Amino acid sequence: MNRNHGGALPEPVSSFEHLVLPHLEAGYNLARWLLRDDHDAEDVMQDAVVRAFRFFEGFRGDNPRAWLLSVVRNRAYTFLQQNRARELATEFDEELHVEPAEDETPEVLLLRSARQRVLNEALEALPIEFREVFVLREIEGLSYREIADLAQVPIGTVMSRLSRARRQLKVAVAKRELNGSAS
Repeated sequence: MNRNHGGALPEPVSSFEHLVLPHLEAGYNLARWLLRDDHDAEDVMQDAVVRAFRFFEGFRGDNPRAWLLSVVRNRAYTFLQQNRARELATEFDEELHVEPAEDETPEVLLLRSARQRVLNEALEALPIEFREVFVLREIEGLSYREIADLAQVPIGTVMSRLSRARRQLKVAVAKRELNGSAS
């Protein structure tokens, strides 16, 4: 007999709250960066949490954070396909994809930059697949393996996208600083 004494939550609800809910901020952060809109990110997060709860009994992994981020990612891409499909198409821009000549890393440029806004603008301008791996690795701290599993791509693709994202960020931040848009 399954009795609910003293207002305790049923086991699946309690487990969901304990394992998944602590990662809502990371989920929202990913949704916000993928969608570049607070309201859309909130809608996607709400949908993702409902979906995660509905399918929580099927969760068999040992990393609820990566699992929730995977649900959020899938919901964000579905949202983009339904509402902004043009954003999913990556155009090749020679200027963005050419190796810069400077030896500085994005981290060095970021340390020099007095304004987080410059980085945010540059990050939002990245193609979605680069923005996604950058956010998951540099902001959310996921491993290459976790990102590869989440995005369903080989680790080499993750590393390549991350490298290209860093190069593009470096170029974009430098251009914004030179143009004085950080003022």
